[in-house]
Amino acid sequence: MITRRKFFSGVAAIAGGSAAISRLARGAEVVANQSPPAVQPGNQPYTPVVTPNGTTLPWKLVDGVKEFHLVAEPVKRVFAEGMMVNCWGYNGQTPGPTIEAMEGDRVRIFVTNHLPEATSIHWHGVILPNGMDGVGGLTQKHIPPGETCAYEFTLKQSGVQMYHPHSDETVQMAMGMQGFFVIHPKGGYAAPVDRHFCIFLQEWFVEPGTFTPNPNVMTDFNLFTFNSRIFPGTDPLVAKLGQRVRVSLANLSMDSHPIHFHGHRWWVVETDGGPIPKSAWWPETTVNVPPGSTRTVEFVADNPGDWAFHCHKNHHTMNAMNHNIPNMIGVNQKETRINKLVPGYMAMGTSGMGEMSEMKMGPPPKNTVAMMTGDGPFGPIAMGGMFTILKIREGITSYDDPGWFRQPEGTGPGFLKS
Repeated sequence: MITRRKFFSGVAAIAGGSAAISRLARGAEVVANQSPPAVQPGNQPYTPVVTPNGTTLPWKLVDGVKEFHLVAEPVKRVFAEGMMVNCWGYNGQTPGPTIEAMEGDRVRIFVTNHLPEATSIHWHGVILPNGMDGVGGLTQKHIPPGETCAYEFTLKQSGVQMYHPHSDETVQMAMGMQGFFVIHPKGGYAAPVDRHFCIFLQEWFVEPGTFTPNPNVMTDFNLFTFNSRIFPGTDPLVAKLGQRVRVSLANLSMDSHPIHFHGHRWWVVETDGGPIPKSAWWPETTVNVPPGSTRTVEFVADNPGDWAFHCHKNHHTMNAMNHNIPNMIGVNQKETRINKLVPGYMAMGTSGMGEMSEMKMGPPPKNTVAMMTGDGPFGPIAMGGMFTILKIREGITSYDDPGWFRQPEGTGPGFLKS
């Protein structure tokens, strides 16, 4: 283990590298009491990514190396108005801030552990020396609480990758510890894009009325998020008519997620293995994202409107579901004793769940949002979870939420009198 004083005296002693840096090239080392660098973002020859409801990690250039700093720590995340969850993440957020760099860059990433237990960080899908792979106990010592580990490697590829712990990952990843690592190609993209969105897919089990996810749940999750937010707390994806849009999706959850959007088709252009040759791109309106992978799609935003963007597993667009009660559809619940037998029970509708979106049920438990929520210009949208809205507009001058789309007269459906 090297001290902070020895680490930085080594850097100053030899231009372009030091004994400490050479050791870092062979394996990650814990650096005691390393303070965060005063980072400043740089101007780069690529379209910066947008992480809805999130941020991008700034960096500074030190002797030709891009330095980043991540802090693993407990965070409080508002999933949507009325629901705050006790999570773990990086730099005060979950998912952690997106790391952006370019193929060929040398990066140095300080990881400080403010968790109550040891951790490590794995650069998922990144090709690097074995000692930098971040698997606690296998390729490095675990990072104790209060310590900082320095990773350093050269980026030999391009593509959208991830970072996450490889130390008690069952708990730490279930609590929200994950982030994007976007490596832009050195020679630029074959088709430059105007907008590039990054969305992390995650699932949780938070008992209604409580605040902390249960990492022991393996299959029966009740909350499904885009970047640790549930609709209507998810930011819309805003683009100008005619722009080329790129969307990268990452999944470290227990299930696959078929992500679907309306009004367009996209081309699948990249996996976590790297860019797909253009001759092999294929068109879809739904792309399945398996656990432990990323998928990137591109499309031209040539159809104005407000378009649904969501997971197509039905329960993944709902919130706070609990399956430990009988099926009550078709039962007159006003004449039953279920509320006395099941404290906190929320009626799911006599003929279906649609009435829940119209608030025809009692208030949910504290710190719990309704299963289906969010209002649109024509009434309740009756969705939650992994759902957001792609908003395409002509002539916009900013990417702020433009409000609801005003459909041209005569382009909506007509209702017939019964």
